[in-house]
Amino acid sequence: MSEASLRTADFDYVLPPELIAQAPAEPRDAARLLVLPRAGGPLHHAIFRDLGAYLAPGDLLVLNRTRVLPARLVGHRRDAAGGRVELLLLRREPAGAWEALARPLRRLRPGTLLVFGAGRLQGTVLERTAAGTVRVGFDQEVTEALLREVGEIPLPPYIRGWRGDPERYQTVYAAVPGSAAAPTAGLHFTPALLARLRAQGVAITHLTLHIGPDTFRPILTEDPRAHPMHREYCEVPAEVVAAVERARAAGGRVIAVGTTSVRALETAALAGPAGQLAPYCGWTDLYITPGYRFRVVDGLITNFHLPRSTLLLLVSALVGRERLLAAYAEAIRERYRFYSFGDAMLIL
Repeated sequence: MSEASLRTADFDYVLPPELIAQAPAEPRDAARLLVLPRAGGPLHHAIFRDLGAYLAPGDLLVLNRTRVLPARLVGHRRDAAGGRVELLLLRREPAGAWEALARPLRRLRPGTLLVFGAGRLQGTVLERTAAGTVRVGFDQEVTEALLREVGEIPLPPYIRGWRGDPERYQTVYAAVPGSAAAPTAGLHFTPALLARLRAQGVAITHLTLHIGPDTFRPILTEDPRAHPMHREYCEVPAEVVAAVERARAAGGRVIAVGTTSVRALETAALAGPAGQLAPYCGWTDLYITPGYRFRVVDGLITNFHLPRSTLLLLVSALVGRERLLAAYAEAIRERYRFYSFGDAMLIL
């Protein structure tokens, strides 16, 4: 497909609803793994715990250590009507206020008082923004500990009724709070699997990209390049750059764990001198579509993504649209489980 002929309709597919995973695999590394060679050749069907069979000493895995905040707040307005209100906290501003998605937005005028957790947390709507969000000031600092008391993990809208351990929607290496969604490719790793990979000579390094809820938003424009890409905060520290340089020197491959790691690495390279990877700390709205030239990433571990999504276009840019959709068709025939709690792909 030429870059000039990109159409959103060409990144669609039909998924039987029963293949949308409603609970994670147990144990984590029991998920299935579809191996897709970038250079062509047959697909391989495996189990995630056998990932090491496809990796070699000197390869580098780059993991996103963001941690999902329990940032879904359900409460009520403190007025005569006292109607129900729901916030999804997106980002904290330097002065302490939060930007949030809100329902019902039309009822939340500036000055509206909000109550959460039976009064444990109170807030005031400061303004409604042009982006369709609200700015809310709270009566105290909103810490992760406080959110664990009054908030909930914001699961994707296609997961309905799951009441499992909230830690199953966190990676085992999650360490930096700030996401509205999990970097789901990493949910399949266990401490034991990571230890085995290190023992066989696979290097592991960590960056951070805090995922926003727009990651689930479908592309609504006919030309996918007209879709407004959401902005997310990321940090690629110096140790990641050094790990990539060591892998390159050893002839190893740089394998991103999740599309978020891809975007962070490629953002850092684009911002670096002469397109070279360098430490980076800041915002990214990098939108990777077919035709993109990858500067850092050689391979990818990822879950199966929604039709007409920016994530599907990113993976298509790495492996080709036709080849990717053929792999998805094979996964559907073989009854793989899709989306956040679903099975995984390894593209090498």
